[in-house]
Amino acid sequence: MTEQSEQSEQPEPSGKPSVLFVCVHNAGRSQMAAAWLTHLAGDRVEVRSAGSAPADAVNPAAVEAMREVGIDMSAETPKILTVDAVKASDVCITMGCGDTCPVFPGKRYLDWKLDDPAGQGVESVRPIRDEIKELVVGLIAEIAPQPAA
Repeated sequence: MTEQSEQSEQPEPSGKPSVLFVCVHNAGRSQMAAAWLTHLAGDRVEVRSAGSAPADAVNPAAVEAMREVGIDMSAETPKILTVDAVKASDVCITMGCGDTCPVFPGKRYLDWKLDDPAGQGVESVRPIRDEIKELVVGLIAEIAPQPAA
């Protein structure tokens, strides 16, 4: 957490709400959640994802499940969870990583109970993808509703 590259990745505050999705491998659930939030909220929210023990690559079944709904995650790579990422986020959403996420005062923490798509085929990942979308839609309504026209 003290490497130069990780420190330089902490963005400057933008005034937008920022969300960090965390799961163990940062290869399925957190990647799909980050992709949904980016897709649905656009530039109204800063989005990050990380893992407590990142995998070598994003789960191919998760990539395929998201591709089916028009979202390309093929260029994403799992990232290690850093204290800086948590500090830079307003909302930290964990997905099965237990107590590995550092806790700081003034941050909002949510734990989404989702099945782990690791080792599952795309047909098993689709319901997880759809459940994540519903949770993300609810999150957007809370933190970054669409401005009235």
